[in-house]
Amino acid sequence: MKNTLLLALALVAAPMLSIAQEVKGDAGAGGKKVAMCIGCHGLPGYQSSFPQVYKVPKIAGQNAKYIAAALNGYKSGDRKHPSMRGIAASLSDQDIADVAAYYEALGKGTAAPVPESPEAPPAALTAKVAACEACHGKNFNNTVDPANPRLAGQYADYLLVSLKAYMTDNNPRVGRASAAMRGMIAPEVDGKKKPVFSGAELKELAEYLADLPGELRTVPQSRFHSAH
Repeated sequence: MKNTLLLALALVAAPMLSIAQEVKGDAGAGGKKVAMCIGCHGLPGYQSSFPQVYKVPKIAGQNAKYIAAALNGYKSGDRKHPSMRGIAASLSDQDIADVAAYYEALGKGTAAPVPESPEAPPAALTAKVAACEACHGKNFNNTVDPANPRLAGQYADYLLVSLKAYMTDNNPRVGRASAAMRGMIAPEVDGKKKPVFSGAELKELAEYLADLPGELRTVPQSRFHSAH
């Protein structure tokens, strides 16, 4: 009886212990694992052609916790970009943590101080942008939770494609499944999507965020880069 009870307790504790032991990233190790990343993310202004032409995101200086969450999203299928899904599927949990730590560190010390209060958004977007600040921070650089991405200074065309992805359903190659973001962009009302932003407003929001000062960068890297 005693052994049965101990076994039951162990089975309950195991998943809790696994959750508690979050994989710790090593930036130095991550620098040796980015060969598949730098062909796109190491070239300033590099453009993807799927699902439309847009600049791939700046990820140097991005929150490591967010990068890890994004890669895990591609790995699980919650994010559906084919190339990114293929790359993420080849990475272990430790690889993801190391790559995320590397890119967060890569942007450190490369930007001027970011003001706490940014320029006001376009008047028509003021109330809607205020809701975004709750997660992404008032200046869209100092996020409330590092699991949320920094948006200030990100490429506008990438932001627009990302926002549209949260509105896309039933497409095996395009879309993102974040319930929080889908609720913010296009919540369901009486079983039907009710977009919060018009197409023009989404574009205006993306351009506003892109113009804000932030710490995101694309740091030029050689395909033969290795960390020292």
